[in-house]
Amino acid sequence: MIDQLFGKVKWDKLWEATLETLYMTSISVAATFIIGLVLGLVLYLTSKGNLWENVFVNSVFSFIVNVFRSIPFIILIVLLIPFTRMLVGSMLGANAALPALIIGAAPFYARMVEIALREIDKGVVEASQAMGASNWDIIRKVLIPESLPALISGITVTAIALVSYTAMAGVIGAGGLGHFAYLEGFQRNNSQITLVATIVILLIVFLIQWIGDYLTNKTDKR
Repeated sequence: MIDQLFGKVKWDKLWEATLETLYMTSISVAATFIIGLVLGLVLYLTSKGNLWENVFVNSVFSFIVNVFRSIPFIILIVLLIPFTRMLVGSMLGANAALPALIIGAAPFYARMVEIALREIDKGVVEASQAMGASNWDIIRKVLIPESLPALISGITVTAIALVSYTAMAGVIGAGGLGHFAYLEGFQRNNSQITLVATIVILLIVFLIQWIGDYLTNKTDKR
């Protein structure tokens, strides 16, 4: 049945492309979570009325985040080609896509982190200060735990966006399902490959959403 419907699909190459997409997504999600969390904390903590209020630092970080968040991803890849070549020695392959994926997604997630932190009741922070907690204790034991469900929800949305980014990066040679669908499906007029690659991408997205929803519900104590 499957052979009749998808007889022109090269399953070994599909599997290889799927692994490349999972590799690019998992590495970039992990790096985006760390960098975005740090950026988001700086944006929140240096804003007016918070622990490290500093207008200059906040303005600089806001400007950087806004600039990189505003550049369309496909243009960002092209702009970063010299940087990517310097970093990984090539602009082709899964590793070459990682700098653009991380730089494109981290500012987006940083804003989500900032929004999540703003949702925390300031009375909780003030109570911690009154009990003698240091700023570092407040970050570790109040801000991050209180915002954890929103942080997980935010990285889930970002991870799904990163799956789309990997598909776009594949069109210019990054590998993965996007490259497979474009090279083997579109350019060779093989609609079966395009369809199967799309189905696999959808399954990855559904899996990420399911894991994100599960972890969000497990950490939400309300």
